[in-house]
Parts: sequence; structure tokens; C-alpha cells
Amino acid sequence: MSQKSQVNDVKNYLGAYSAQVQQQAQDLLESEKSGPWLLKKYPDVHGLNGTRALYEYAMDLKNEFMRSSPPISKVIYDDKIHIINNALGLHTFVSRMQGNKLKAKNEIRISSLFRRIPEPLLKMILVHELAHLKEKGHNKAFYKLCCYMEPDYHQLEFDLRLYLSHRDRFGDLWS
Repeated sequence: MSQKSQVNDVKNYLGAYSAQVQQQAQDLLESEKSGPWLLKKYPDVHGLNGTRALYEYAMDLKNEFMRSSPPISKVIYDDKIHIINNALGLHTFVSRMQGNKLKAKNEIRISSLFRRIPEPLLKMILVHELAHLKEKGHNKAFYKLCCYMEPDYHQLEFDLRLYLSHRDRFGDLWS
């Protein structure tokens, strides 16, 4: 793999972090220690492979932290979400006319890539998408809500982005 391609591994997913953090991630990847570090920290994958289990897990989180937020009609793994667009998951708001009434539904779609990752990383993605029920933009209130639901939110997001950089270079860890 070329030097420029290797730098892009980190820039693709960790571009919003400081140059120092990016360099540390790059060093971890170049020394091929990212895989063992992630596996030590997160040895097991979650068991939420089906749509029903994923939906119930998301609803448990919503009911614990966001009981008064709008209902969610669907939580699914989606094969069409590509990480290239920097989307780990999507929160969509679907409006439909039923008779003379406008019905709105919230849906959460998680990239199918995340069927085989550790539960804390999946939880971080779901927390992120659930926070969009109350806060549409990525502002201070949004991240405060994410940290309320998952105190380690920022570390988990970093670890997931490091995994994605590792995956681009070396392949899946949890298969």
C-alpha cells in the first residue's frame, strides 16, 4: 500500500481529530498494533444480528434516556449505507399522507458492516442516531445528549473510527 494511501486511512475516518491524534493513530496502524489493541479492548462481538433484536436494543436505549422523544417505527441494518460517505448509520424522517392526515415516522438504519462489531461500538452508533430525534444537527446540545446516554461516547467513536481505518488496511477484526 502506498504511503499516500496509508495516510488516507487515517484522514478518511479521523480527519476531524488533531494532527497529534491522527499521527498516533497512524503510528498504531503502521506498527500493526491497531488490531491487537482493539481486540484486547473489545474481544467479543454483539449478538444483535437480527432486525428484531436490534430494534429492541434501540428501544431499550430510547426508553431509558429519551422516553418523551418521538417514536421510532423501524431500526434495521441496511446494506445500502456505505461508510465512504462518512455515515455509520442514518436517522430518517418519513412523512406519508394517510387520508387527510400527514403521518410521520422516524427510522434508524445502521450499516450492515456493523453486524459483527463489539456491543459498545454498536451502542455508540445507536446513541448517535437516537440523539438525532431531539437534535438534528451536530451541535453542542447533540453531543451533550450523546454523552448523557453513553458517557464514553467520544472514546467509543474514536475507537470505531480507528477500527474503520484498520479495516481498510488489514480487513475485518471480528469476523
